[in-house]
Amino acid sequence: MEAMIGQTALISIFSHIFFTGVAFYALRAVMFEKWIRKQHVLQAQILYIFLSIAIGTGVSTFFLNISSWSRQLPYLF
Repeated sequence: MEAMIGQTALISIFSHIFFTGVAFYALRAVMFEKWIRKQHVLQAQILYIFLSIAIGTGVSTFFLNISSWSRQLPYLF
């Protein structure tokens, strides 16, 4: 049982990191320079990172939930 909890934790960590990276890569297509004031580069970079984390965590949670729910489907019958 403990090994299964550890595996789930490891999968969750890798999933969150992977989808955060994908979100970071995808956000590079958006031109934030048009919306950010000049001389606020550091704030723009922090916003960029936080948006990547928020989107990546949301997508990762979605996929982890779908995976968990699909493993619970056999208990329906």
